[in-house]
Amino acid sequence: MPSQPSKDLEIFKNPNPGRDYDIALDCPEFTCLCPKTGQPDFATIRIVYVPDEFCVELKSLKLYLWSYRNESAFHEAVTNRILDDLVRASKPRRMTVEADFYVRGGIRTVITAQHSKKRKKTS
Repeated sequence: MPSQPSKDLEIFKNPNPGRDYDIALDCPEFTCLCPKTGQPDFATIRIVYVPDEFCVELKSLKLYLWSYRNESAFHEAVTNRILDDLVRASKPRRMTVEADFYVRGGIRTVITAQHSKKRKKTS
């Protein structure tokens, strides 16, 4: 049976949780629908994060991004929703989601949303 879109993000244990390192993901085939016209909006989603205890499993990320294909969303809202869902699932130390939308009506939109984990205070 072929894969289907899904909002379920899977994670796996970080193989090096004691070290800060960047994971950079480029997803050039993102599509959602314009809430004003119903036409498709195309974007490259770039995700850069420093994992803590968990990493995002890539096939589930692909299916998650695919799930937006038939949803209406403003660029700002969908970018922040993607960040919120990824942070909720993987609890990274830091994460940035950049949505670089293709030109529409002569305007190119790039939205950047960021998350940084609060460090526990030590006495």
